[in-house]
Amino acid sequence: MPDALALVLAGLLLAATLAAAATDSPRLPPALIAVPGALLLTALGAVGRDDAGATLREVGPTVAFLVVVLLLADLADREGLFTWSAAVTARRAGRSAQGLLGRVFLLAAVVTAVLSLDATVVLLTPVVVALARHMRVPVAPHGYAVGHLANSASLLLPVSNLTNLLAVAATGLSFLHFAGLMVLPQLVVLALEYLVLRRLFRGQLRHAIDAPAAEVPRTPVLALVVVGATVAGFALVSLIGVGPVWPATVGVVVLAGRQLATRQVGVRGLVRAANLPFGLFVLGLAVLVLVLQQHGLEALLADLLPEGHGLLALLAVAGIAAVLANLVNNLPATLALLPIAAAGGVPTVLAVLIGVNVGPNLTYAGSLANLLWRRVLDADAPGAARFSLVGLATVPLTLVGATAALWVALQL
Repeated sequence: MPDALALVLAGLLLAATLAAAATDSPRLPPALIAVPGALLLTALGAVGRDDAGATLREVGPTVAFLVVVLLLADLADREGLFTWSAAVTARRAGRSAQGLLGRVFLLAAVVTAVLSLDATVVLLTPVVVALARHMRVPVAPHGYAVGHLANSASLLLPVSNLTNLLAVAATGLSFLHFAGLMVLPQLVVLALEYLVLRRLFRGQLRHAIDAPAAEVPRTPVLALVVVGATVAGFALVSLIGVGPVWPATVGVVVLAGRQLATRQVGVRGLVRAANLPFGLFVLGLAVLVLVLQQHGLEALLADLLPEGHGLLALLAVAGIAAVLANLVNNLPATLALLPIAAAGGVPTVLAVLIGVNVGPNLTYAGSLANLLWRRVLDADAPGAARFSLVGLATVPLTLVGATAALWVALQL
């Protein structure tokens, strides 16, 4: 198939898939476009079957892990983990609205790092919004904190974001090595995000909280133990070359076994929580991006990405990745950039991750997490212009700060 025709077809299918993901309609899930689209392009010869199969085998383990982690987060939520965590957060904040914001930051950062950004957006956001309303404080600063950190707090661990999982698979970094390189960039991003958001919303955070804190429910001991053991398992199995899907699966088996036995959840509920259509969407998307790469996109991006591991080169890589994420969404941007970045080495890959994880806070289109966050907030969600204005205050600063911190970490 001619390059121009393949590019047009793949581009149209990609745009339709992302539009379906943005609308999030149950009648037209994005997988219903991505998977048939990938099959169509393969049948037409836009991509070879062997190449498509190799891509699916490469992305498959990452998607399997994503499904398991989504299920683990849902089971932990059913145990009351998020409600308990938010209540404890409110208790420790006392009467200070600024104190509450700081503790919501810490909570969102931990949930994102350990249970992935999907858990932060889908499970933690509604709890934080309900908490803000109960304590009679403005929803906006706390809502923005959770929404922004769903993206920017996902730098720390390979399991925090699907983009990280894809990058680790491309570079071969171990769990501990990845975390060691990204801990300083993550701390810098959290500090800058907090300072900027606290400044932007200083008027809404000025008054003391005059409502009683929410009652702290029973401590979800089992969920805390299972999640903690699962994270420890991630680090341990990486030392022996075993995938993180296995400790996550053990955690799911423990929580699901208990909840099935007590009829707290049924098999249908588990299947729904695993969100298998989303996994199919990612697989189809990988093939669509592969077609774009093979017919011109990879050559274009190779010309754009600078060589070298100096600070200026890493800043340019992160900036290009952030711009691409806001143009086409961070997931296809990651799939498109990783093969080229991997050839440039680990520093280039990690700079790409900073761009595709921090950069999406600039526009709603930047990540699927943003679109889910807007849907969860509903009437409290800011307009696109307001969202981007807040993003302009945080993204350039955090992008530069995180990349500079990465450069320092690489020197150390």
